[in-house]
Amino acid sequence: MPTPPAPTLLPLPGLAVIGGGPAGLMAAQAARAMGVEVDLFEAKGSVGRKFLIAGKGGLNLTHGEPRPAFDHRYGRRSAAIAHWLDQFDADALREWARGFGVETYIGSSGRVFPMDRKAALLLRGWVRRLREDGVRFHVQHRCIGWSQDGALRFDTPSGLVHARARASVFALGGGSWPELGSDGAWTAWMGERGVDIAPLQPSNCGFDIGWSAHFAERHAGAPLKPVIAHWRDGNGIERSLQGECVVTATGIEGSLVYALSATLRDAIAAQGSAVLELDLAPGRDLARLQHDFAQPRRGRSVGEHLRRQTGLDGVKAALVFEVLGKDGLNDAAVVARTIKRLPLRLRSARPIAEAISSAGGVRLEAMDSALAVSALADNVFCAGEMLDWEAPTGGYLLTACFASGLIAGRAAAKRLLEMPKA
Repeated sequence: MPTPPAPTLLPLPGLAVIGGGPAGLMAAQAARAMGVEVDLFEAKGSVGRKFLIAGKGGLNLTHGEPRPAFDHRYGRRSAAIAHWLDQFDADALREWARGFGVETYIGSSGRVFPMDRKAALLLRGWVRRLREDGVRFHVQHRCIGWSQDGALRFDTPSGLVHARARASVFALGGGSWPELGSDGAWTAWMGERGVDIAPLQPSNCGFDIGWSAHFAERHAGAPLKPVIAHWRDGNGIERSLQGECVVTATGIEGSLVYALSATLRDAIAAQGSAVLELDLAPGRDLARLQHDFAQPRRGRSVGEHLRRQTGLDGVKAALVFEVLGKDGLNDAAVVARTIKRLPLRLRSARPIAEAISSAGGVRLEAMDSALAVSALADNVFCAGEMLDWEAPTGGYLLTACFASGLIAGRAAAKRLLEMPKA
């Protein structure tokens, strides 16, 4: 068997940033601003691919919600992420975008978008600025861990490359959108080094319910709007939220469901399933619905009577049939209660590859406040979605990715500047 070729050796004078998403790019910018040499490595052929895809329907850069309410969106990690936001919050992010000539506005939902709603202009300006500032980009360099002597190992089209950096920031993403590079493969080789990693899980995801074949065939893709969701949080307290969602072939997804996904996912893990109740008629109270549906049908079919007397049609009426069955529509009180509290039993979260983002990753308890990883050498930092936190959609995800990248990049640069000259 022929001997494999020796890896190409790449000496690095300063900081290696591994990962070309928002966290990695921000780490590179922050470190370079402090005068440190920066080499950035990206597994794909270009940086910022997930950033571009996320902005395809309108780049939701951040959110206009004021702090501390903004901080509370990060759930159990809100205290830690509040410290990140103290250094780089939503206002700072909007000002940063303005530095590239990208003005932003707050939409009716509180979400913040560029005026043209596109990601491309911002990303192009950012990468151009980084190149002008001296950041060296190495694309199609997929990090696969460390060599025995501590060098970073990269799989490239030209073969194996070993790079020895004096400090490094990893911003490798979570486990969602694997086709864009965030496949979570790093958990294996970082775990082997003793890094404490919480298992990756889907976040901002849909859920499987198990519709009848008839319902799924006729109504997959149909929007549910407006509806009010009722559920119990991790403390057993009932919560409610109005919004929109979408019926899928296997269950339900959409912005309303994504906002509750962490609680629902954890309930399924603990209990085997989770119950989500939907108010299909937010504008009508229970008594009115019962009174109206109890009126004589006058020869109309049950479905037509339901439509006329309750205002439900299409997928909402079909959901009532799906839950109660045709025989269950004979009792006006039951029908009215079901319309106001349609019970959906969620069996499982959709696979992580389909999720908008992921939970889990390097536990914050395994890092210091500068995001240095205690199990590794004291010059290794991590940032972005590969850390163990999660947030709902609406700009909160991106904001924390930017903030953590800034913190890790600054801390790594400071560590380098304090090191004795090689």
